[in-house]
Amino acid sequence: MSGIYVHIPFCKSKCRYCDFTSFPDKIGFAESYMACLYHEMAMRGEELKDYVFDTLYIGGGTPSVVDEKYIAMLVAAAKKYFKLKDGAEITIEMNPGTVSAGKIALYKKCGINRFSVGLQSAVDAQLEDVGRCHNLNQFLACAKLLKGENFSVDVMIGLKGQTLADIEKTIEVAAGSGASHISMYALTPEDGTPIYTDYLNGELPDGDEVAEMYAFGVNKLKELGFERYEVSNFCKKGKESRHNLNYWRRGEYIGVGVSASSCIKNVRFTNTFDLDEYFKCIMSNRFPVVDSTQIDERGAMDETVMLALRTAEGLDTAKFNADFKCDFKEVYASALKKNAQYLTGENGRLRVKDEYLYVQNSIICDFLGC
Repeated sequence: MSGIYVHIPFCKSKCRYCDFTSFPDKIGFAESYMACLYHEMAMRGEELKDYVFDTLYIGGGTPSVVDEKYIAMLVAAAKKYFKLKDGAEITIEMNPGTVSAGKIALYKKCGINRFSVGLQSAVDAQLEDVGRCHNLNQFLACAKLLKGENFSVDVMIGLKGQTLADIEKTIEVAAGSGASHISMYALTPEDGTPIYTDYLNGELPDGDEVAEMYAFGVNKLKELGFERYEVSNFCKKGKESRHNLNYWRRGEYIGVGVSASSCIKNVRFTNTFDLDEYFKCIMSNRFPVVDSTQIDERGAMDETVMLALRTAEGLDTAKFNADFKCDFKEVYASALKKNAQYLTGENGRLRVKDEYLYVQNSIICDFLGC
């Protein structure tokens, strides 16, 4: 499996927790930026003409903040310059405060068949506190427009003043909206973001409280028919995000746009985070790559283990041995011994036991020699 990721870096406003590359004050550059995206896709398409892509994911930023005609042109360009598999999953991220019936109608017409909607919380005061540019009623209106479509909803735990009752309400709203997929993420206060001050002041839930919230959310989602297939991702049967699965299975992907990352033929590379530099590179017919790393054999092995242990399906050890021509149990003997109580090896797959999922990072670190 292989995928395409396209980054749209514009937003109506920047959330207080956001550490992604986004520009709330540069929407006026959208037309020029989109033209550069199309050109970068043309260049990458020529380089990757032997690839057939299973997914196209339009993320950001807030892709739904730009004129919908640009999104339609983007999808058309992707189909022109890349080989997209029949029935490819084409996803767009949306903020409920930036959509309309007309936008969604054009998205569907141009071939978008999956929608990712950022709810985060069903409590308006919490949305306002983190700087979201929508409220609950706008989310409900957006969900109504998506009735019958394949869509996912993002919810966030660990917000200031958030209670288990708030999380229950948010999950019930998300599930009741018609979504077939729910992503539940813990707020990560990154240094340099406005919300980091709240963290330093002790105003956010601590680690133990967030772990309790996560366990509560997992149980609530399961009760409503959403099964976990990755630490933060839950869905109805058969509704996994193919885009997500490609990452967790260490598939290849090409990233297009400012700050977009790629992994092709065991080389990881990242585009510039600077918008002006991105424009200069594309207009000079140069790839805007600023960082590139060749992944060696051990690095590929470690990545495979790390990503697989985040998922419900776990690591297929027989496939691992065949792919890397080694004995998994021998290579990772020390980590396996140290974490034996946290792991299960049923049906040839190594998994982190459900009750230890929230601390899987420390388990994985032992396999990576952190």
